[in-house]
Amino acid sequence: MKRLPILPTLLVLIAVGVMIRLGFWQIERLHEKEAMMARYASAQGDRGVHRWPDSDREPLGYTRLQLECVKPSGTLPQAGRNAAGRSGWAQVASCQTLDGAKARVVLGWSDRPVSLSWTGGTVTGTYLPRGEGMLVIADPPLAGLQPNARPDPHDIPNNHFAYAVQWFLFAGVALVIYGLALRKRLRG
Repeated sequence: MKRLPILPTLLVLIAVGVMIRLGFWQIERLHEKEAMMARYASAQGDRGVHRWPDSDREPLGYTRLQLECVKPSGTLPQAGRNAAGRSGWAQVASCQTLDGAKARVVLGWSDRPVSLSWTGGTVTGTYLPRGEGMLVIADPPLAGLQPNARPDPHDIPNNHFAYAVQWFLFAGVALVIYGLALRKRLRG
């Protein structure tokens, strides 16, 4: 009877262990993402408009808010897709809030790049988490611009269950292939 090859067996078991751990990590991410989407959906509820900043903490993403924009620095058209998936140009204005925080406001959506003059003022919209500062999708949009549909938390990709199944399948396939190779080797 032939001996069991220790090094290849150990390497296969480590690889399978890593794949199984990645599968469980994807399940953890699935639960985190579902909790995040539930928070976003509750923040979008009809509870009125939140003032920002009304506390020391950062506002939750997709929160409805109202802010006073002062010192606007003009608009800059940015190519992309709106929340409805249409390509075009977002008209983004930079400004400062009353407390000195920097904010970027999407004033609306157009089919071509246009320059707008905006003197600032009260903006009601939806806060989106985007790196430094704030990004607010204003609604209703400025006159002459199309609305950039309110962001939908359900647009957040959440394929983590499928990823977990893939990792578990990879681990199973690796074990079956190694088992067949080991059986052939041990039988001669």
